[in-house]
Amino acid sequence: MNNILQLPALKTPCYYYDLDLLRETLRVATHEADKHAFRLHYAVKANANPRLLALIRSRGLGADCVSGNEVAAAIDSGFPAADIVYAGVGKSDDEIRRALEADIFCFNCESFPEMEVINGIAASLGLRARVALRVNPNVDAHTHRYITTGVEENKFGFYLHDLEAAIRRCRELPALEWLGLHFHVGSQITDMEVFCELCARVSDLQRHLAMHGLVPAHVNFGGGLGVDYDDPDEHSIPNFAAYLRVFADHFEARPGQQLHLEPGRSLVAQCGSLVSRVLYVKEGRDKKFIILDAGMSDLIRPALYQAHHAIENLTPSSAARDLYDVVGPICESSDCFAKAVDLPVTRRGDLIVLRSAGAYGEVMASRYNLRDLPPARFSDEGKASLA
Repeated sequence: MNNILQLPALKTPCYYYDLDLLRETLRVATHEADKHAFRLHYAVKANANPRLLALIRSRGLGADCVSGNEVAAAIDSGFPAADIVYAGVGKSDDEIRRALEADIFCFNCESFPEMEVINGIAASLGLRARVALRVNPNVDAHTHRYITTGVEENKFGFYLHDLEAAIRRCRELPALEWLGLHFHVGSQITDMEVFCELCARVSDLQRHLAMHGLVPAHVNFGGGLGVDYDDPDEHSIPNFAAYLRVFADHFEARPGQQLHLEPGRSLVAQCGSLVSRVLYVKEGRDKKFIILDAGMSDLIRPALYQAHHAIENLTPSSAARDLYDVVGPICESSDCFAKAVDLPVTRRGDLIVLRSAGAYGEVMASRYNLRDLPPARFSDEGKASLA
């Protein structure tokens, strides 16, 4: 974090990215995936900063996209179309058309109507669309309800009782090529038993499908591996070895099947921080407020998910400590990063960082209250870029 203090012309708020940590995270993740011949696709929705995308692509990952603009951003950042998968329950006709014309590797298709639409557009272009069917396996991720995606109350994927009919319909449609199955049960999952349960459910499903002559060439387990928001320095890189070993040990892969995974948060969360300055310290009757120049428009996770981020004062002038509610300047009571945070005694002008903001920080920023979007700063500024 001390590198932040060395950035030239530091203006806040801004997003700060430790590119050395990102490189090491990518090295560890790809090394562990290569042990099992798993294919990794980076989930672009976690962070679409062009520098990060280019660095991630340079390490050989594919891209997992959930909008037409994410597909375009991935291609602009050097991801070959042949390494791009495209999911999402609401792909528009124009998005589908552009992805077909780019010749991406695969659409992760989520409903019968979507299959019909992709088939019609592909046929009109004289093309054939490669399709994996996203399955809702009814596996509870045991995480926040807004980031759980794999139970039947969620909008995502085909339900298990429809899957066999969906596969048959996909194979009937002349402009579609059925490649495989796609799963994703949620995000910020730290209990490996969730992935074990997913592997068991998919293994059972495969045995049932095989009895009917249906064997997918590709099985995509999505992403979801969580990170340590409480102690980002102690656990700066998630345990990719344990995570990937779950799929190697617990999924009964068929001969020749290619397994895919889509990490996002686990790759980029810990390399990023939101950097802010203290505008005011306000004392109330029962509490003290630190009012920052960064707000929920710059990091919405605490307001949206009640998410926790470690908060640090990089420039304290005292060893004494106090409790503060850390809030932003937005005209909303929900613009609060955390309550009763134990920090060194803090004064106007102190530099405050919110850690683990590399995922779902910059990419979810808005101009609410007509605020400026913060710039991105990088740890190698002033050095020769290695990305």
